[in-house]
Amino acid sequence: MFVSELHVAKINKKHMKERMNIDKAEPGIYKAMDASDEQVQVFHLDEKLKELIRIRVSQINGCGYCINMHTKDALKLGVTAQKIFAISAWWETPFFTEEESAVLKLAEQVTLISNGGVTDDVYNTALNFLGEKKLAQVIFVIVTINSWNRIAISMHMVAKKDPSQISLK
Repeated sequence: MFVSELHVAKINKKHMKERMNIDKAEPGIYKAMDASDEQVQVFHLDEKLKELIRIRVSQINGCGYCINMHTKDALKLGVTAQKIFAISAWWETPFFTEEESAVLKLAEQVTLISNGGVTDDVYNTALNFLGEKKLAQVIFVIVTINSWNRIAISMHMVAKKDPSQISLK
């Protein structure tokens, strides 16, 4: 059955209520996820690149809560609004470096792992840019945000409206 995006949006507006606070129900889950985040923090990866990964993976998974959080974090780090706006079609723009493009392609294939896994071409391209250690770190960043997305989506975590946000004119 085909469900239009508009129909999904209508359904979601009716149901945009958090189901439960998973941290209160089982604090060990957040402890494990926090340990993953702490590990990601010590990786010697560019912070902007980490946020680009988090945004793109969250877009693929449809996690509004995480998209909201990580676009704000990326802006605070100095990622341009233009780059953030274009990330859903990064391959169609000149805004991303070759390394960022390789990492975003890897993030897409890891996130959509059931679509055939990570191709040798994508893996080797990322490996050539990053080396083994940083490639391992990038994969863990991807896996961690995928886990957070699944928690947030399953629990219907709702991004809060931020009245301090201004529109770009």
